[in-house]
Amino acid sequence: MDRLDHLEHLDKNLVEELAQVARETVREELREQSRKQRRTAMLYAASGAVALYAGGAVALAVGLALAIGLPGWAAALITAALLGAVAYFLRGAAHSGHGHHAPHDPHAPHRVVGGTPPAAPPGGLGTPYPPMPPYPPVDPDAPRHRA
Repeated sequence: MDRLDHLEHLDKNLVEELAQVARETVREELREQSRKQRRTAMLYAASGAVALYAGGAVALAVGLALAIGLPGWAAALITAALLGAVAYFLRGAAHSGHGHHAPHDPHAPHRVVGGTPPAAPPGGLGTPYPPMPPYPPVDPDAPRHRA
């Protein structure tokens, strides 16, 4: 019986040692992965900073080219308008990847805040969500004028 107790003690030591080795291996692997991710993030940040300066240089070049035939303030204004238009179109391109967004219609039927209503009520009875109040809120005592 004493011999089995000794083996049980060895088994516990072996399990503890294996667990320690596994923890150290996982820890080292996570360190290596985080090191690679930090390096990648730093390179992306540097790339973005350099691209920002390159864009500024292009904007300056466009402004200086326009300033040859126009006053400086007009060239700067045109350059700003061009950059604003590019930003607007880039924003539109970014939003087109997120699906079609319908215009805001506060009186649309079955409108649910934060998502779309389910195809059928969960219990089969009643409305799954309370109806949305009109937006902007309508004061029932206020006089209504028609144009």
